Amino acid sequence: MSSKTALILSGGGARAAYQVGVLQALADILPEGVDNPFPVICGTSAGAINAVALASHPGNFREAIADLAAIWHELSINQVYRHGWADMLKGLSRIGFSLFNEGVGRHRPLSLLDNTPLWELLGSKIHFANIGHNIAANKLHAVSITAMGYTSGQSVSFFQGRPELEAWQRFRRAGVPTDLRLEHLLASSAIPTIFPTVRINREYFGDGALRQLAPMSPALHLGADALFVIGVSGNRNPKHWGKRVPVRHSPSMAQIVGHLLNSAFIDALENDIEHMERLNTLLEVIPPEVRQAQGIELRPVRNLVVSPSKAVDVIAGRKIRYLPRSVRFFLRAIGATAKGGGATAASYLSFSGPFISELIELGYQDTMWESARMREFFTPTVTSSTTD
Repeated sequence: MSSKTALILSGGGARAAYQVGVLQALADILPEGVDNPFPVICGTSAGAINAVALASHPGNFREAIADLAAIWHELSINQVYRHGWADMLKGLSRIGFSLFNEGVGRHRPLSLLDNTPLWELLGSKIHFANIGHNIAANKLHAVSITAMGYTSGQSVSFFQGRPELEAWQRFRRAGVPTDLRLEHLLASSAIPTIFPTVRINREYFGDGALRQLAPMSPALHLGADALFVIGVSGNRNPKHWGKRVPVRHSPSMAQIVGHLLNSAFIDALENDIEHMERLNTLLEVIPPEVRQAQGIELRPVRNLVVSPSKAVDVIAGRKIRYLPRSVRFFLRAIGATAKGGGATAASYLSFSGPFISELIELGYQDTMWESARMREFFTPTVTSSTTD
């Protein structure tokens, strides 16, 4: 694996279904029998689930994507969190009673929803032991999962990879080598106040998108020299820039929460991409010999970014009617509807079949439209299992 292309999967709750569509199209575009075009795989939040599912699969790339897509197509809200009326009231009660205990949960970490079904689903579908097998077989160089420590405030990338890979420490972010477990996965995808935090060693961890200052940094630390990034927002589409929407009312609670979630799950990645593109432009005008003579250790990084061509919020607003009554009642109460202006918040929790299917189809179409660019990007790095 002389050339290492990294797959970077961002967070976004149910929005991560879009990533599956992109990967399905990529599996159809690349030659059949490709073992793994991504020696380095990095995931955050819901993207971490997709990342580990790929890194732990024993088959080739097309087989891994087929199994991942099957999980998403069969997914229902029942398999992610409990949503009965009693379950919703328990969540609200836990938060209410915490006010009489200095804001701390008495018997378990605070959360509005109980994601025990997700623990059970991932525990049965993902076989973490296969990660070590794939690394030993040289099918995988490293995989990382990023979570945020609530005590230290650090963004920690837990990674499992080749023995020569070393830990790193930067401002408010660190890389820690470990054997990945289910706890790391659930910690990374613990949306603040929505899902409970997870204790790992001596600290409680939550969603990795929080305070993730440099989402692409783990991949570079793990030796990647090219980046394939799948976003979950259409903000990079210029037609969405500066678009003004008529103001109907003051911001609803869900509208405010939606912007907070976007700032955590989306903005950091997009800012990091923009920074990388500007730095690449600058480095390309400096000859390599000059960079070497001046001691400039930075290098241009090949990259390809895929993101939704349609507004995910609009799709979510149209699919709210497919959610269970208890969830719809809660979303309406806080304004998480298209009419209330808070469909963004709903998109993170809408694990319904119609919403997931449309996002997967959108990801597939967006990628197939760029099939020529995909082939050009992967031509130097694709290796078939038949040539090993």
